[in-house]
Amino acid sequence: MPRNNDIKKVLVIGSGPIVIGQAAEFDYAGTQACRSLKEEGVEVCLVNSNPATIMTDKQIADQVYIEPLTLEVLKEICIKERPDSILPTLGGQAGLNLGMELAESGFLEEQGIKLIGTTAETIFKAEDRQAFKDTMEKIGEPIAASQVVNNVKDGIAFTNTIGYPVVLRPAFTLGGSGGGIAHNEQELVDILTNGLRLSRVGEVLVERCIAGWKEIEYEVMRDANGNCITVCNMENIDPVGVHTGDSIVVAPSQTLGDKEYQMLRSSALNIIDELQITGGCNVQYALNPDSFEYCVIEVNPRVSRSSALASKATGYPIAKVTAKIALGYTLDEIKNAITQKTYASFEPMLDYCVVKIPRLPFDKFLTAKRTLTTQMKATGEVMSICDNFEGALMKAIRSLEQHVDCLQSYDFTGLSDEELHEQLNVVDDRRIWVIAEALRRGFSYDMIHNITKIDKWFIDKIAILVEMEQALIKCNEAVAAARATKANELTVELLKEAKRIEFPDNVIARLTGKTESEIKDMRYANGIVAAYKMVDTCAAEFAAETPYYYSVFGSENEAAETHPQKKVLVLGSGPIRIGQGVEFDYCSVHCTWAFAKEGWETIIVNNNPETVSTDFDIADKLYFEPLTAEDVESIVNIEKPDGAVVQFGGQTAIKLTEALMKMGVRILGTKAEDVDAAEDRELFDEILQKTEIPRAAGGTVFTADEAKKVANEIGYPVLVRPSYVLGGQGMKIAWNDDEIEEFIGIINTIAQDHPILVDKYLMGKEIEVDAICDGTDILIPGIMEHIERTGVHSGDSISVYPAHTISQAAKDKLVEYTKRLAQALHVIGMINIQFIAMGDDIYVIEVNPRSSRTVPYISKVTGIPIVDLAARIIMGETIRGMGYEPGLAPTADYIAIKMPVFSFEKLRGAEISLGPEMKSTGECLGIDKTFNGALYKAFLGAGVQLPKYKQMIMTVKDADKPEAVGVAKRFEALGYKIYATRSTAKYLQEHGVNALRVNKISQESPNVMDLILGHKIDLVIDTPTQGNGDKSRDGFLIRRNAIETGVYCITAMDTANALALSLETAHEKLTPVDIATVKNI
Repeated sequence: MPRNNDIKKVLVIGSGPIVIGQAAEFDYAGTQACRSLKEEGVEVCLVNSNPATIMTDKQIADQVYIEPLTLEVLKEICIKERPDSILPTLGGQAGLNLGMELAESGFLEEQGIKLIGTTAETIFKAEDRQAFKDTMEKIGEPIAASQVVNNVKDGIAFTNTIGYPVVLRPAFTLGGSGGGIAHNEQELVDILTNGLRLSRVGEVLVERCIAGWKEIEYEVMRDANGNCITVCNMENIDPVGVHTGDSIVVAPSQTLGDKEYQMLRSSALNIIDELQITGGCNVQYALNPDSFEYCVIEVNPRVSRSSALASKATGYPIAKVTAKIALGYTLDEIKNAITQKTYASFEPMLDYCVVKIPRLPFDKFLTAKRTLTTQMKATGEVMSICDNFEGALMKAIRSLEQHVDCLQSYDFTGLSDEELHEQLNVVDDRRIWVIAEALRRGFSYDMIHNITKIDKWFIDKIAILVEMEQALIKCNEAVAAARATKANELTVELLKEAKRIEFPDNVIARLTGKTESEIKDMRYANGIVAAYKMVDTCAAEFAAETPYYYSVFGSENEAAETHPQKKVLVLGSGPIRIGQGVEFDYCSVHCTWAFAKEGWETIIVNNNPETVSTDFDIADKLYFEPLTAEDVESIVNIEKPDGAVVQFGGQTAIKLTEALMKMGVRILGTKAEDVDAAEDRELFDEILQKTEIPRAAGGTVFTADEAKKVANEIGYPVLVRPSYVLGGQGMKIAWNDDEIEEFIGIINTIAQDHPILVDKYLMGKEIEVDAICDGTDILIPGIMEHIERTGVHSGDSISVYPAHTISQAAKDKLVEYTKRLAQALHVIGMINIQFIAMGDDIYVIEVNPRSSRTVPYISKVTGIPIVDLAARIIMGETIRGMGYEPGLAPTADYIAIKMPVFSFEKLRGAEISLGPEMKSTGECLGIDKTFNGALYKAFLGAGVQLPKYKQMIMTVKDADKPEAVGVAKRFEALGYKIYATRSTAKYLQEHGVNALRVNKISQESPNVMDLILGHKIDLVIDTPTQGNGDKSRDGFLIRRNAIETGVYCITAMDTANALALSLETAHEKLTPVDIATVKNI
């Protein structure tokens, strides 16, 4: 069927802010699909509330609305833009749910708009638990015994008939939200109540728990003519019971026999045929390891996280093909963009092994529960490719950037055999390290398999890695002397085998007691170097046109040697984690495009399968490799680039600067020594003295005693933080000597090469500036001001552009200081500076000579393409030469407010109060002509839908009480009933607020907790006393329970005032703003 010519204008729904369970994979899918639609001459209108994405760039769609993703907003945009079709399958669960709501409300019918890509009926059959169950029974596909319930009573009754444990899955939710496994009635009641609340339709499926079976996924495609193909099948190393997003996944599956593989493949094609799916779809199975019995777990009738992984693993562009199918094409009419010869109806073949490992946020949340269940907790993931499973696993481990580089990185040697046996029962992110320790002690494969239910094939592969460790340790002189034996020689054969299974040089050196350079020299002397293989989608049956490489040892090289006039290496930002999100990927991609436009050959190195930067057609060459010095050096040896760009890949790329210089690679843009000067306290102090810019008093220390000395000299409170980190990791505000002891103890649990900084903590307005500098002039696209005062990390505060409350004198000073700093640091490219404004006085907090997380949003609001300009400056152009007037750019016509978005309800036990360490996973943007309108849109985009019950709880620390009165009066005027705990209630009553006193948690019922659990509270305002998350404290429990029952929780007075303002002006009419029309100044 050729293209449907009735489709002329399509509205694409994005997935909104990044939360756990819905990350950058939808930016990648949405971007690829929009480009694919525009190729066909279709007009594309895009709605997404997340400004940090490539898909919200004006070159990707014809109209771009960065607006809250709600039904009302979408209706308004449809009426204004009049699309003839809506494509809801690229925006994750958020997009799918909105598409359904538009269809169900009858709005699409009255406007004459069609849902394309998937019909509402198909979505209903796959997403509605009962309809799905009926469909599966109709075509004879087995599913676990289950029943859909709408209340807790029915849930208990059904569970009693099938027995515990049971799995609970709410309908229409994302990343396993609200789901879980219940082993007894108490757990059942807890999970069920929460699940019913989170489901859009108040339904939860209760099913027999088949934990311990193998979890297998198939990624399949189908067109309107009924042609079906399998793109890829994947196997989770963890058995059923761990959410697939938190599992280590391997593609293609390794432990299935041909009969099992074909059985599940036929089943997957049978299912998508019955559901009449058009486009990409993901089917998850549980397979009994001891028989051929299987169950269908679920079907996602949309592009999902697994599709991003399958796309990158096979090189088959699922999102692109899905968009073409939505226009009416069939698979045999769509060319495969990678080979240019085969068609999309040709099933990909893999002659390599791919391993994905999730990036979990437990390093940020020390109090959070580490165990993994059916609710997802990972913020991102890494993928690696190799010609053997062991090698792929080793590469993936070192890609995580979590201080792990081999199977010895987590140390379980201190446990006794009994304790280790117990530890094997714990399902958490360290499980493969525990298995490795068990194998070192000679636990049998059977015993490990019986406890973990991990297939023996994988256990054997971990054993091969452990055996290699032991063989290398036998070559260690010091160990041999201690064991009174003779050390073996490290032979060329042994080194070759260690490299074949991807042991990095530093690990080989550590195990054998040699230096890293000795190992490297021995490798080069014997020709043991990395060779690059190509991902070509068809096991080399046809030549691939787009170079996409992975490294192996002991094979011939396929990476074509090219000798263009100029060649640049762009380092990506690795896995998405809190503090380094999709914003840096946005910067890497724009930098690559800018260099390509000027005729450079571009090379990207990255390992994140979810992002646009690892898409097959962004750079001239893509290397899917870990971002470590050794892995990058192997690429440099083959490619010999003219220079590398490190200022766009966040801290990941900056950390590689020194190593790149040692390899003789020129660093393009700001020099490495100037980057050091900004990070190194003493050098930076000299620069500030020279440029006469004030900063908070402080000093650098290594021990707690030195820290206390500095703190007492400058006076408490002080800010304590390690140098060279991103996202404020390890930052704390200390009010006394004891807290300093505690905080420095935490920082020093990870070995520090760099000193710790102790500064006077200033309370003022925090201002942020991103600027571009060409060596003489600077251009500042905009000044941003934070609503929360200093002390809350810039990534977690509400940020307003243009700065709305600072004086002209302060603005002039900001511009002057920025210019002085940029010149003193010889910045070529980008610089990001954070200041504190106290009256007309300006102090510097910190300077980062690299791109920052605010760049995408400022680019979009001001129309100044910041990254493109910075890249052109790095290539030698000037600000004036590009037609810009240096200094502060004229203010845009709009006010834009960035609102952070958190994923706390997914992390049981995490401390949610905000401080100097970043905790948000994503952000959304409100754009409007007025401040109030923008603020209201920003809250709406972040999912704060108030008022509901008009009841709230306040409990604040003494320092905040005077301010709390003002906040309480504003909410009272809005008709809110205010509950408060003892001292807060007393203070509010004395100052004319009618507050109702409520008991603390430790007192008898009814107390605060009963109120929260009664589901009749809209909002909790709880400002915590400083401390490091003592889990039994009242405040911590109030905050945790509020989050877990879906109550909006505020931990700073400034945020509370902002919310009050937004509610006071909520009734004003809002108009959507198309930012593709923002003029380029």
